[in-house]
Amino acid sequence: MTQVEPAPIPPSTLPRIPHWLSGARTPGMGRTQNVYNPATGQVQAEVDLADVAEVDRAVTAARAAFPAWRETSLSRRSEILFGFRERLVARRDDLARLITLEHGKTHADALGELARGLENVEFACGVPHLLKGGYSEGASRGVDVYSIRQPLGVVAGITPFNFPAMVPLWMLANALACGNTFVLKPSERDPSVTLLLAELLKEAGLPDGVLNVVHGDKVAVDRLLTHPDVAAVSFVGSTPIAQYVYETGTRHGKRVQALGGAKNHMIVLPDADIDLAADAAVSAAYGSAGERCMAVSVVLAVGTAADPLVDAIAERLPKLRVGPGDDASSEMGPLITREHRDRVRGYIDRAEQEGAQVVVDGRIHSAPAEGFFLGATLIDRVQPGMACYDDEIFGPVLCVVRADTYAEALTLVNSNPYGNGTAIFTRDGGAARQFQFDVEVGMVGINVPVPVPVAYYSFGGWKASLFGDTHMYGPEGVQFYTRAKVVTSRWPDPATSRVDLGFPTTR
Repeated sequence: MTQVEPAPIPPSTLPRIPHWLSGARTPGMGRTQNVYNPATGQVQAEVDLADVAEVDRAVTAARAAFPAWRETSLSRRSEILFGFRERLVARRDDLARLITLEHGKTHADALGELARGLENVEFACGVPHLLKGGYSEGASRGVDVYSIRQPLGVVAGITPFNFPAMVPLWMLANALACGNTFVLKPSERDPSVTLLLAELLKEAGLPDGVLNVVHGDKVAVDRLLTHPDVAAVSFVGSTPIAQYVYETGTRHGKRVQALGGAKNHMIVLPDADIDLAADAAVSAAYGSAGERCMAVSVVLAVGTAADPLVDAIAERLPKLRVGPGDDASSEMGPLITREHRDRVRGYIDRAEQEGAQVVVDGRIHSAPAEGFFLGATLIDRVQPGMACYDDEIFGPVLCVVRADTYAEALTLVNSNPYGNGTAIFTRDGGAARQFQFDVEVGMVGINVPVPVPVAYYSFGGWKASLFGDTHMYGPEGVQFYTRAKVVTSRWPDPATSRVDLGFPTTR
């Protein structure tokens, strides 16, 4: 019998998203992964997935570029970042369209993401001021002491799908400003925008090799965490992976900041403006389909606030326009993948089974039949111990927990394993001040539902929302990407030199 050879697999006709190595788009040599349009559910491109050798190539390029970049003057680094800032502004619509195409968030939401990322670039433009050290003249007779901050070398960033432009800008702006070279591993689900960021930096004058982008999965992540030439790793993602990144990276001698998950609570006291609180809850819970680490996912309605607040939120949800992000009339887009949408839907199913009340059901919300859509969902009478309360859902689901008193609500916030962000809505200044003193989270909003700090502060949570010692961007970002060196100097008269085996003192 003649053996029939199988027909060769035809080459893919889909666009290919390559790496960025040594200042150029560089095709990968091995595996790829599909990139979807979440609004249609269709595959629209393939992204290269780096193997160990390709990650090594990126690190080698960054290591080779480090000496010259470190010696580049602060004023020149600042000039490049200013040029990058101008190009970001000029191309923000193009960047936003890429975000919408691959992530699914609305164009307006994507522009907002870019605006917050841009703040970090503007902050990093002030690097000559940010890297000023201290100087003490005459610490001892004829002895001066001063401190300087120096870059670490090659540093890496591993960023999530939900903010494909903003989070990389959180990291790379400060890292580059401080004189490091950078290897970025963005999410493979929406990778295109990072290539445009790399191209804009090159146009602004960034030397080749200073920034390298490798797409990939766990293979790439593990190599960055163990590579001997990577000095530090920044990460944003889920808590289990953040803990893995932190433990693996530090075990291999790296400095690591790993931001994890969240379960952000919003306390509404009985004296609060109910309409204001309802508007804030809806905005913070359902923006970007709830795929934000700072999304409000639990409202703690205190006392008599509960019934009117639930009614006010429920009244608003049917009016939300759910649709493709490139439709100007859409207010909420799809979830990132079919699997994630189904996972979120499963939490709604289970909430009903566990005794919670589904007040507004996103499973039956009118939304496009194609794509990974799920409507806004409101679940009342939720209790700790229910899966919808205990887990980070990361979707358009808002849970309401009823508390009798402020003290009970505070206890729920503080006993939660996450400590990313929280908010309180009240007209009582004393209660608000007490809350900011009492609450055990890293970012607090007072009548502000999404308290993301401005770029000249720093972003980060407490407890299981952060692994590491420093928060991200702002002053703590500069601290993370540099190390201190203290110099003690004396210019003595040779005639006074003598041998002295005593321990030096400052007298």
